[in-house]
Amino acid sequence: MSEYRIDASDDRKNIIPAKSRMTGVNPAGERLGFSNYYMEKNGKPYFGICGEFHYSRYDERFWEDEILKMKMGGVNIIATYIFWNVHEEIQGQFDWTGRRDLRRFIELCARHGLYVIIRIGPFDHGEMRNGGMPDWLFGRPFEVRSNDEAYLAYVDVLYAQISMQVQGLLYKDGGPVIGTQIENEHRHSAAQWALTTGISNEWMTQGHDGEAHMLKLKEMAIAAGLDTPFYTCTAWGGASAPAEEMLPLWGGYSHWPWIYYEHDRFGEMKEHPATPEYIFRDKHNNEIPRSYNFEPEYTPEDYPYACCEMGGGMTPFYRYRFDFPYISVPAMTGIKTAEGCNLIGYYMYHGGSNPTGKRDVFLNDLATPKISYDFNACIGEFGQVRESYHRTRLQHYFFRAFEEWFCRTKTVLPGDTSQMDPHDVDTLRYAVRAADGSGLLFLNNYQDHAVTHDLLIPGGVTVQTVSEEIRFPAEGPLRLGKDGYAMLPYNFDLDGVKLKSATAQLVTRMEADGDIYYVFVAPKGMPAEYALETATLAGVVNGAADVREVGTLTILRPDAGIGAPIRLTTATGQRVSLLTLSDEESLSFWQTEVWGRERLLLTSASLLVSGDELKLEVTGSEETVLRVFPDFGGEAPLGALTGGERVERAQDGIFAVYRFRLPQKDLRFELKRVKNDKAVLAFPEDAFTGIKEALLQIEYAGDIGYAFIDGELINDNFSNGKTWEIGLKRFSERLVQDGMYLYISPIRRGSVVSSNTTMAGWSENAAELIAELGNISAVPVYELVLRKG
Repeated sequence: MSEYRIDASDDRKNIIPAKSRMTGVNPAGERLGFSNYYMEKNGKPYFGICGEFHYSRYDERFWEDEILKMKMGGVNIIATYIFWNVHEEIQGQFDWTGRRDLRRFIELCARHGLYVIIRIGPFDHGEMRNGGMPDWLFGRPFEVRSNDEAYLAYVDVLYAQISMQVQGLLYKDGGPVIGTQIENEHRHSAAQWALTTGISNEWMTQGHDGEAHMLKLKEMAIAAGLDTPFYTCTAWGGASAPAEEMLPLWGGYSHWPWIYYEHDRFGEMKEHPATPEYIFRDKHNNEIPRSYNFEPEYTPEDYPYACCEMGGGMTPFYRYRFDFPYISVPAMTGIKTAEGCNLIGYYMYHGGSNPTGKRDVFLNDLATPKISYDFNACIGEFGQVRESYHRTRLQHYFFRAFEEWFCRTKTVLPGDTSQMDPHDVDTLRYAVRAADGSGLLFLNNYQDHAVTHDLLIPGGVTVQTVSEEIRFPAEGPLRLGKDGYAMLPYNFDLDGVKLKSATAQLVTRMEADGDIYYVFVAPKGMPAEYALETATLAGVVNGAADVREVGTLTILRPDAGIGAPIRLTTATGQRVSLLTLSDEESLSFWQTEVWGRERLLLTSASLLVSGDELKLEVTGSEETVLRVFPDFGGEAPLGALTGGERVERAQDGIFAVYRFRLPQKDLRFELKRVKNDKAVLAFPEDAFTGIKEALLQIEYAGDIGYAFIDGELINDNFSNGKTWEIGLKRFSERLVQDGMYLYISPIRRGSVVSSNTTMAGWSENAAELIAELGNISAVPVYELVLRKG
């Protein structure tokens, strides 16, 4: 394509009160509700950022810091499944203790100011055994997932139990529980009845009675005391979604391991297709009532387009192993928000490990690992933060900082995108969200299951507003790196300076001592440029930027980096600074309130802030650096720290730089290899003292990796060529006492099972067995805690 243009002159969005019954008030008078386009808080647009974290899939001793990590990543709502079979595995015996303690989990969310959506089932899926339904429901003389009264009698008991756990924690009582999801994928998805697998392989029903069943479940939930401002349901694939009573939720994944189930019936699928997920569409437009992965039974503009399952990762299935590209997650976020989504939801945002049962030891879906539910999520199974966590954090900062403006912007496409080929990696993918002449130009150069490359667009991209044309960049070609994405502002008011266009992604805004700071990041492969309206400027201190006057524009081209912000003065005397982070620097950028003051920080450590504590979680290094602006100054003497010592304070531009040293920990263990496929690990008594976590890293070749403590499986891994990681701290006492052993089950090539004997002489023979343990090491995770003096 030689020219990229988009007409955004019609950028007025029709926003009206929502038709659905979704509103609530808490005792403090705070009100939540919805327009037809976005969530509202006290009558103003509220951008919801929802992350899925399953309390029962994580050791309860570590919940609080993981909830804090989610908050620090920009999440403001946590969604969590309540798996029926986890709580009532044995009929009549409910367990709400330990990692099943829903109430304590919600209380911790409340402590840190996060809203909660409870997904109450009764059917959940979630890669759980029977989709979360107890085995004891199988074969009973009624249809599950229907309005059969005998079935609903059991559901009524479940809902009553859930209600007892959350009373006092509902929004109307001053608690954080703002939403309730009813069922999941009703009429769309089912799960195998696990106790039949391997014999008859029976699947449960996808659901009966349609919307009437969903409405009945909502009625039962309210009667049980589960009274929340709004109720949700998943809507994709023709699922039952009564929009007037429940907010329909959507999603999309870059990896579809479930398609390999088809192998059993139709032959082996050799190659995963490139999905159409990364092509921009408009999903809040009555003139485009249906599009890829969006076929609502309601009029699109009558209700918000909201998501609950944007692929924050994906779990491997036995027949499909993959090296998940973390860059796919922020690219997906850009796509969904460009499409008109003002309430985003990641599944999963935080990974975990399946709990074990009392009767059936393993509660996993049978296509997935028995224990591991890491999901390649933004935060991993043992609290590891991934590239996707850092990159989406930057997007979340923007959505929250400018939510009132952004929520009102309208999606504009360059034309009909419905026939675009996802395999076409040469054509730029772009869209706009705009309102009243200002907006964001969204760009995407990521495509799953395809090989992309750097893009060079000689003519740039031109956006037509009602009164002018705006070019990106103002001069020269547009460049976007391989797998890159961007959200570029135009006609944006920087507190009195008119930003006509930028080839840098706006992240956030902060005030400090009368000055205003805007933080941008240079997208992958894209030189940063700011085109400012000269008439709105009284002065420019260009720092490390090249400055040119072109017509009515002042064009600044900075070297990306924190060293020298561009300092502007408006016509009214307001001082405005532009800070341009490099792509690499942006992964260490944080914005949060520390000790009563909003601050910008840069650190490669994971940052957790709560009350008077600032924690730095450092993996595999004995030193860490923290850059902070404004400086702590006399507000907090940094002698009040534990877990390390300050060795230096310096200055780098506007940032104070603190260097810390942490006590080195030699993570010793005794390793005994038994053949190629087995090993025994023994740990000394002090193996885990002085560290927050220990990540065992295992290189191996084979089919599945299994880790045991005294005969109990504690973790497993479907081999995909990547390092297998296990967090050891939660097992520390048992590891010191009993040690651990590893087993690698082999890849069998040319395998034949024979029973050609007169008796039951089953045997297996294979032409080749591949199972070998490689390097095994352990990486310490330290924690440095700074407290306000």
